[in-house]
Amino acid sequence: MSQPFRKTTQELMPAAPPPATGGRYDIYPGHAVGAGKIELGYEALAAHLIGHKQIIIDGYPGVMWSRLREQLNDALVKLGVRAVWQDVKDALRPQKEIEALVAPFLGGDDPIFGTRFTHPLSEFFDAEKLSHIKSDSSADVNIVCGCGATLTGWDGVLVYVDVPKNEIQFRFRANSVTHLDGSTSPDAKSAYKRAYFVDWVAANNHKADLLPRMDWVVDEQRPAEPAITTGDTLRAALRRMSRNGFRVRPWFEPGPWGGQWIKEKIPQLPQDPPNYAWSFELIVPENGLLLESDGRLLEVSFDFLMFHDSQAVVGESAKHFGYEFPIRFDFLDTFDGGNLSVQCHPRPVYIRRHFGETFTQDETYYILDCKPNAEVYLGFTEDCDLKEFRAELERSFTESTPVDIKRFVNIEPAKKHDLFLIPNGTIHCSGIDNLVLEISATPYIFTFKMYDWLRLDLEGRPRPLNLERAFDNLYFDRKGARVKEELVSQPRIIHEDASSRLIHLPTHLHHFYDVHRLEFTGELVVETQASCHILSLVEGQSVIVETQDGWRQQFDYAETFVISAAAGSYRLINPGAEEIKVIKSFVKPPQTWVAGVVA
Repeated sequence: MSQPFRKTTQELMPAAPPPATGGRYDIYPGHAVGAGKIELGYEALAAHLIGHKQIIIDGYPGVMWSRLREQLNDALVKLGVRAVWQDVKDALRPQKEIEALVAPFLGGDDPIFGTRFTHPLSEFFDAEKLSHIKSDSSADVNIVCGCGATLTGWDGVLVYVDVPKNEIQFRFRANSVTHLDGSTSPDAKSAYKRAYFVDWVAANNHKADLLPRMDWVVDEQRPAEPAITTGDTLRAALRRMSRNGFRVRPWFEPGPWGGQWIKEKIPQLPQDPPNYAWSFELIVPENGLLLESDGRLLEVSFDFLMFHDSQAVVGESAKHFGYEFPIRFDFLDTFDGGNLSVQCHPRPVYIRRHFGETFTQDETYYILDCKPNAEVYLGFTEDCDLKEFRAELERSFTESTPVDIKRFVNIEPAKKHDLFLIPNGTIHCSGIDNLVLEISATPYIFTFKMYDWLRLDLEGRPRPLNLERAFDNLYFDRKGARVKEELVSQPRIIHEDASSRLIHLPTHLHHFYDVHRLEFTGELVVETQASCHILSLVEGQSVIVETQDGWRQQFDYAETFVISAAAGSYRLINPGAEEIKVIKSFVKPPQTWVAGVVA
């Protein structure tokens, strides 16, 4: 039996999943691109490539290049075409030079963190070797392939091969793919660190350059049955999304503290994992966008949308965020699970200096659902002795002894629809029996754990702590009565009439985004006011969205969706008789931001 190419309990996305039914969370939300726009298999791709003398097949690190080459070549042979193949990896610089290039960005022996790569993809390659990759005039067709293939300077049909980042991580776990230079990491976590800080950064910049030129786009997550479409189809879909709205494909992961709410509420997910800790509702550095044609799906990374027109998507703040989408939504499920780790996130200067990020991980916890007596750990107790607290944490780490966290960390009762504010440097964690909708700035891995309840991860290993970094970033004055005053949002009604209420859930001064809740029967018209809006139905069965451009979509309970700034305005329609509640987050006007929040 061949070695599995992915290691996960998550199902591989089918080429044509059954259509979602109304009132049911859709795990494969497709953006319709019209009939006949998506084809399946290498035979279909080969048929489109016949007649072209030179073909460039570029793509993302994590693609299974050898399988692709073998299968596409077989399809060409069946059509009577003799292809001469060249591999761009033959032009890579010597491995020692590449190691010296990437080493400053890998954080040494730090198991989690590195620094964002600052070099172009071309620096992995030897320019002279690239110039020596020539076509063979006697061949029916010449093909150069691999991540960076366009750097050869060939003139020909450009095929771009993409693969979702969740699938890349599943492949890392199965040791079935390498990094873009052919190297490997000792384990999946270090492979992810290398990908996050180096490979994906270089490949994303390269992808942005190629988007306008792509003739064909391939989704390779099913190695034996790729989905293909034209570059024109992709660009037309991106244009429509950037002027209307979209929902990304969510994905789900178990964790050592995970709960049972997601498994129960989304029963179409695999039920064999012990829990689901996270739902990546809108963590766009890793989510994808699904195109749909005749029931077939093709996934591309979210980055494509920002590369296409970040100004239309984000609005006036695009000049500050560039290609980075500013806000994320995700679920943290602790129903019948465990407390999250006690943690904090870096201050803006720290995250820029140490990790190369342009803005930091400012968060909020919106309580979508909870059991009675649920709690959130937030800020310090009034009488917390910080020296004693640190000594207890260090003793716990070295001696594996429990810490009485409630002596040091303030606890707030959690109720459905509460919003807790977690600006950078704030000690916090969700307690058990919460379903948290985490509304946050987009950075998502920069968590400094201080205490993790002596838990092991799902592989039975201790979870790494970051005491030094945490204490470098904590604000010790966020404690006692000040927590309730500054970190528990106090809702106020902005507008109310017979059928609707607009409620402001104020965020912290240091948050660059804000939160509203729309509660209504009937329908509402909402203005984007030069900002993208990120929304989620937090109470009720469904909501219908219409834009001025004619885009109309139904979203169901707990689904997250985005209205692009360029939409101008949109209509929310409640199709039922009972009141529904929709959370809306958006970027505050940049002139109101605190200095230094965004670089």
